Amino acid sequence: MVYHERAAWAGLVASVLTLAFYITAVLLQAEGGDLTAVAWFPLMLWTIGGGIVATIIITIVWGIFAGIRDRDGAMTGDIRDRDINRLGGRVESGFLTIAGLGVIALCAVGADVFWIANTMFLGFAVSAFVGGIARVIAYRRGLV
Repeated sequence: MVYHERAAWAGLVASVLTLAFYITAVLLQAEGGDLTAVAWFPLMLWTIGGGIVATIIITIVWGIFAGIRDRDGAMTGDIRDRDINRLGGRVESGFLTIAGLGVIALCAVGADVFWIANTMFLGFAVSAFVGGIARVIAYRRGLV
């Protein structure tokens, strides 16, 4: 497994863990009450930061183990990696566009800031997840 594929897997794992953590934390803070009363902003910032750090740590640790097994192939890449990364980016941008349209619609109807921010956060999380899936599938099945 090449470096870029490991990074795609690491991002996929981190995005699932990050989203699950955030949703659980918000629901626990709400205690069955109004979700808009939750102090979501610091939690969201810490979750985003934690997701980034988790992705980096998973990539580094996995890279160390891969480097021990295959020192020459652990960090190599080629044009296929670049094309797969572009494919994942295109898939991600599509989902970010959908989230952005949702945010605009929520702003138009005067929704609470909680819903607007969390729609965008969910858009980021879903785009990272779907982009990671697209990359992993492209590595496993190839680009068509």
